[in-house]
Amino acid sequence: MEHRFAPASTHPTGPSVVHPEWSRSATIYQVNTRQFTPEGTFAAATEQLPRLAELGVGIVWLMPVHEIGELNRKGTLGSPYAVRDYYSVSSELGSEADLHALIERAHELGLHVIIDWVANHTAWDSVLREEHPEFYELDENGEPRPTMWWDWDDIVDLDFSVPAVADYMAEAMKYWVRDFDVDGFRCDVAGFVPVWFWARVRRELEEIKPVFMLAEWEARELHDDAFDMTYAWTWNTIMHRIASGKDGLGPLREYYAWNDRAYARDSIRMQFVSNHDHNSWEGTEFERFGNGLEAVIALSFISDGMPLIYNGQEAGNERRLNFFDRDPIEWREHPMGEFYRQFIAVKSATRALDNGAWGGRMIEVKTSDREEVLAFARSTSDDAVLAIFNLSEAPREVELLSGPFEGSWRPIPVVGERKATGGDVVDLAIGASVSLPAWGWAAFQRA
Repeated sequence: MEHRFAPASTHPTGPSVVHPEWSRSATIYQVNTRQFTPEGTFAAATEQLPRLAELGVGIVWLMPVHEIGELNRKGTLGSPYAVRDYYSVSSELGSEADLHALIERAHELGLHVIIDWVANHTAWDSVLREEHPEFYELDENGEPRPTMWWDWDDIVDLDFSVPAVADYMAEAMKYWVRDFDVDGFRCDVAGFVPVWFWARVRRELEEIKPVFMLAEWEARELHDDAFDMTYAWTWNTIMHRIASGKDGLGPLREYYAWNDRAYARDSIRMQFVSNHDHNSWEGTEFERFGNGLEAVIALSFISDGMPLIYNGQEAGNERRLNFFDRDPIEWREHPMGEFYRQFIAVKSATRALDNGAWGGRMIEVKTSDREEVLAFARSTSDDAVLAIFNLSEAPREVELLSGPFEGSWRPIPVVGERKATGGDVVDLAIGASVSLPAWGWAAFQRA
């Protein structure tokens, strides 16, 4: 199978990034401000922050907060990723004061806020086109060029071979940490921007305050000196193929092998069942995972990585949200909300499920059905978790053959339609049998 992994890192001493302590057990929540509330504003989003705090998330990721370009705009309102001015606040979403108030309220509630950063390109009518035309990559006709091979006709690429581009971008990012007190950045198409720039800007941001950096990319060297977390795109693709009946568990085992051996132990991978790209262009989580959705969500919380919730998932949103126009989420009470709340509570309270090297390493538990069932344990000096997943459309009964699973276990306190066990403590030994419904899962904590 193909991987989006980069060549081996040549970093001589290992990663230098130190994750902020508040990211230890965090779950991340993505806010598409335009669609998050009926008003589509920062002020309205601020009113929802107590609900997110009660849900238990730790990091709130705001999609781009800047003014959007008008020239070659897509749709009525344009893409948030076509930035006109890196120092601006989108008038569509509110004022600088509104954004300050949102961040301050989030901090009062114990939440941390990262904002989207688009360093690769700008809108066609960016203020930089007038102020610094030399910042742009040019085509064969000497004109600014959109990113090649994509349909991103509403943007044009910056040229990081021009030293002043990096200087400008670093100063702009420091402005948001210093003046708005943001806690870090989610960096769009991070692999299209030189790694040396990200390493530089991480050092300079850390001189202001500890930050958390998320790369929309999968290359492992990004973890060395720049990013706390990278996207687990490959994990999501594999889970979609399994849920669609296109693959067995071989590619998933290969992913975990790569994740365990090719990435530094302290690397954090972001595992997700939806995000703004997938929801708008590829389908909702219900479309993409069908009957396997509950198991995929459970695996995103229990296996090695930080889980992402895209706004609306907790309301069971079944719509593809329009990306370039207003299309507010239809909020409602839904069982998915309680499912997420319970899982976040378990993750927050269980040291074996902590992010990065804080958490327990995934150790495979071998079963009598390697083709359809994935089982593993994670442990620290404080606690341990055992998980067994039937990633198939038929019920399975499997025997546990080897691995760190012997002893007494109690089911984790999460209620799910496809959860295989009740509330009783079980004693497991070699040869113990576990029954799992179709797309069923079982998860235990050491008793």
